[in-house]
Amino acid sequence: MVKFLTLGGGSEIGANCYYFNIEGTGIILDCGLHPREKGIKALPDFDLINDLPVDFVLISHAHQDHLSALPFLIKKFPYLKIYCTPQTRAVAELTLHSSVSLIRNQLKEDNIEVYSHEEVDQLIKFIFYKEYDNQFIINGYKHNSTEDISCTFLDAGHIIGSSAILIEFGDNKILYTGDICFHNQNLLPKAKINLKGITTLITETTYGSTDTSKFSIKKEQDKFTSAINKYINGNASILIPVFSLGKTQEMLALLHKLMKSGKIPAVDLFTDGIARKINRIYDYNRYTINYIDSELKIENIPQKRLYQVIHIEKLLKQPCIVLAASGMVLPGTASFKLAQRWLLQNNAAIFTVGYMDPESPGSFIANAKTGGKIHLTPTSPEIEVKCSIEKFRFPSHALRELLLQFISDISPVNIILTHGDESAQDYIGHKLLTRLPNVKLYAAEKGKEISL
Repeated sequence: MVKFLTLGGGSEIGANCYYFNIEGTGIILDCGLHPREKGIKALPDFDLINDLPVDFVLISHAHQDHLSALPFLIKKFPYLKIYCTPQTRAVAELTLHSSVSLIRNQLKEDNIEVYSHEEVDQLIKFIFYKEYDNQFIINGYKHNSTEDISCTFLDAGHIIGSSAILIEFGDNKILYTGDICFHNQNLLPKAKINLKGITTLITETTYGSTDTSKFSIKKEQDKFTSAINKYINGNASILIPVFSLGKTQEMLALLHKLMKSGKIPAVDLFTDGIARKINRIYDYNRYTINYIDSELKIENIPQKRLYQVIHIEKLLKQPCIVLAASGMVLPGTASFKLAQRWLLQNNAAIFTVGYMDPESPGSFIANAKTGGKIHLTPTSPEIEVKCSIEKFRFPSHALRELLLQFISDISPVNIILTHGDESAQDYIGHKLLTRLPNVKLYAAEKGKEISL
């Protein structure tokens, strides 16, 4: 008997955390923190597994909503064995340390004891890493196991080190997509996963409610190029909120390519702290993983340090491009602080380039109009939007049509929909029931157990 339980995430893009009980072996897939919630609501509900076997944790990648609750889980279950790719382990060491103070502020409402830098150091030492496509047995030490359970990390093409996770036992094959991408980005090529015989698929549905049938990366890049020329030639500065992990590196590669080819002016690029350290991980691994241009070193792209700019006004007095975290413009981050000033500037622009939680400040900005008024948070003062707002899509998640094709091709027996809002899951579910009429389809719901 196999049982599946959602501890967090499921029908939202939040604290992704999923539990499998495979004949008495407990496996947790990802352990994220909700980027927008406060207090206990930001964490997965670990109490759901208090009386269940918990043996292993498999981490798909190092974004906050898939990783940052891991120290809390290990405090509760200190004997767990943790596995991920070497690249995810390297990034996790940076991001967990970097987020200590932010998480302390996020969780202070419920007086939750936040992990320390020393605890992060100890945690990282006990993370086992496995290369892509390297099958390994996880339950060999369990003497009461009736059969081996093996795992394989498959390149998911989302960010560096991201993986889809294949779990095999007996005649069963479980595939968890994590965050997956089926089109080439600027640095990372698309996921190439061609599997048959999958019995259970747990899949993300991020863009399930977004029509991507006519979407073209090239057309989006051309539109982006034209917009940059418009504002830079008009002596304006451009703020681009980005995630430090993944989106910063992809945007740097694109901007460098456009400048090098003469398609946009070579203006100053500003980046901030943790992103520059992650750049080095991308550079170090460019020959060891699938990579589009192994000769490109992100560290060699001319960048100025954002934190060395004492006065924001200096950025607004010159044509430049600022890449600032966080991608959703969350309070307390560099992009939030800068956006407050940018919004008041006539000769300036904010570009949004990736996914935004609909209730995040970044989403409010993306949908704002010049001349209108917005509140960045429910308690913040109203701001008149004087700058220009430009909205672009450079997705690192599976486009809807490509995701549907992928699922149809592998034709699993069971499908569990995760990592998407209700409308996204409804659309994907409806299409899958049409294409695969015999499939058993489930929507992941926090606290709801599914028997497979």
